[in-house]
This record gives sequence, structure tokens and C-alpha cells, in this order.
Amino acid sequence: MLKIENVNVDLGKFSLREVNFRVNSGEYFVLLGMSGAGKSVLLQVIGGLIRSESGSITLDGREISREKVQGRGVGLVFQDSALFPHMSVYNNIAYPLRSKGYGRAEIRGRVKRLAEVTNVAHLLGRFPANLSGGEKQRVALARAMALKPRCLLLDEPISSLDVQLRRDMRLLLRNINSQGQTIVHVTHDYEEAALLADRIGVIENGTVVQTGTPGEVFLHPASEFVANFAGIRNFFEGKLIGSGSSLKQFVVRDKKISVLTAEPAGKGYITLRAEDITLSGNRTDSSAANSFYGTVVSVDPAGLGVEVTVDAGIKLCALVSRESAAGMGISRGSAIWASFKATAVKYIPG
Repeated sequence: MLKIENVNVDLGKFSLREVNFRVNSGEYFVLLGMSGAGKSVLLQVIGGLIRSESGSITLDGREISREKVQGRGVGLVFQDSALFPHMSVYNNIAYPLRSKGYGRAEIRGRVKRLAEVTNVAHLLGRFPANLSGGEKQRVALARAMALKPRCLLLDEPISSLDVQLRRDMRLLLRNINSQGQTIVHVTHDYEEAALLADRIGVIENGTVVQTGTPGEVFLHPASEFVANFAGIRNFFEGKLIGSGSSLKQFVVRDKKISVLTAEPAGKGYITLRAEDITLSGNRTDSSAANSFYGTVVSVDPAGLGVEVTVDAGIKLCALVSRESAAGMGISRGSAIWASFKATAVKYIPG
């Protein structure tokens, strides 16, 4: 277990104040916050790159807040991967092992295993200049895991990747975590947090203001800041049913929502972006697997249009343009259909 207690850091114009949270062994913990909130600073404090003025950091019962970076038992992956440009992929992964005096045979075996786990075995002879962004991040991940860290610290490891590479990296990280690796992952992306985290810590102005499961944080925000920052307008807790086919049903109270997922049946959550919901006055024939009839309960201005909340037994929030809302005559009390595709629904195991 990683335990952060009353940690304070003063960096002049910015400070961390009375930071407290814990990460259970084998847990995927996401630190979620806006740019400048202190996420990366806190990660570097845990990793030993920045010293705290007060408080304690314990890892598996051992106080590490005054230990050197190399003695903390953590691995750190930066957003820009920070690979050694003059070293091959093999030598980048082998570097921490050589620095600890491991023999050639053990280094060779461990590098091979790590390269297979992170899907870079075919890249061992290449240099960083000839790698894509996703390949660099996987190599950095392999290097950080070389010394079998008790806790893996990830600083925005996915944010610079394109959509497909982000999906691949999420799958890889979940697989690594499923093998028992404790992970602390920093991000500003609430969808990324919802898709990956066992638990989430929300950080605001240098202080962790709420921790909990995705359901606890997104369904029951502890403050207006958390509610506004999370920004997830459609987040539901329920139960996934069905087997075999990837098209399954997610049950929220008495409503069934079609979702595409390979995950097994069980309790969990779904998220749905407001912009993925289509509103219409009549039920339309389309590829949308989900259509719900309801009543408009609110119409609120939003940066890119208006947010329309529809009560269809569950409350669905849709983002539409002002022109579309005016054209359909949408107002409070209007009867309307809300539709969305099964592919737009993101399922998160509970």
C-alpha cells in the first residue's frame, strides 16, 4: 500500500497543502485534475524528484519520503517518455538493470520478457528517433518496470497519443495492472480516469479534495468544483447482462441500454458523451441502437450550444446547437426522442 499523509511542498508560487490519500496494493489509482493543479508535482514528490517539507510517504509499510529516487521502489514514466536518444530500445530497457549490477544473462531474459509484455520485442534494435509516440511510451513503460517497482507512477502517459494509440495503451496498462502491479496515473482527462481507475483522487489547487471509486466521484461529487470539473453529464451505475456477443445490455433501474463491450456480465458503470445523443421530435429509423422517449426538464446554455436534459426514466443530457434546438422548438416540458449508438456507450467494470 502507498500512503500519503499530510504532505506539504512549497515551490514559491505553488504549493501542495496537507495532501492525504492511500493507494491499495494492486490498485489502479488515478490522480485527476486541471492543468496546474499539482498532479505532476505530487507524482514527482512520491518518486523522490521533489522533496516534501513535511508529512510522510510510506510504501508497503516503509517510510520513503527521505529515500533517494533509486531506493524508493517506484518506477516513473513521463509524458514525453524521456528515453536515452543514443541508446537502442534494448539498452534503454536494460539501463536500470545494468546500473544495479545485474548479470548479462538475467538482463537479457528480463528485457525479453518486458519487451513481450509491452509489445516492443520487434523494436529492440531500433533507436528512439525511429519510434512512434506510442512505441516510445511502451519502451518507457518497459524501462520503468525493469526493476520490478512496488508502485508504477505514470505522468500523463496517454495524452499525447492519437485515438487508436490511446486505446491500445489503455488496454496495455489495464493488462499490466491485472497482473498485480500497483499504478498511480496522473491525467486531466475524466474519461481516461473513468475507463482506467479502480479509485480516483481529484486534486484542486495543490490539495486532494475527494477520493473514491468512479461511481462515488462522478455520481456523488463532494463539491461544486468536482462536479464542474468532472463534466460527465451521462454517468450511470447499473448491471451489464448478456454473454457471447459483444452487443450486451446495461440495465439502469428498469431501462436497458445497448452497449458494445467484450467485458463479462456484472456490476459496473457506463459513460456517454452529451454530443453523442441525437434529439428528434419523432422516432427515426437509424443505426442508433438506443432510443428513449421522454420530457425535456431543462435547457441550459453551453459553450458550443445548449445542453438539453431529457427525463426518460433516466436523465440523459444532450448537447445540440442553438439552431437545432430552436428548429425543433425544444423547451422545458417538450416531448422528445433521445437516441444514441451502442458504440457511443463506454462500459467500465465495477
